[in-house]
Amino acid sequence: MAKGSKMKSHRGAMKRFKVTGSGKIARHKAYKSHILNKKSAKRKRGLRKATLLGSADFKRIKAAMAK
Repeated sequence: MAKGSKMKSHRGAMKRFKVTGSGKIARHKAYKSHILNKKSAKRKRGLRKATLLGSADFKRIKAAMAK
């Protein structure tokens, strides 16, 4: 009898998100890739650090990252 195929994790999601030690999902902030002259240094500095994923997207991204 043939074994069922396994689900593959979404490679794009794996590159963009990281699971923290406590099981939360970290993501990078948007708006840091181009048109940076008009953005203040304070604003750009705030976009550097990663932040946690919101509850609205958590379930969907967790499923995409499941192995």
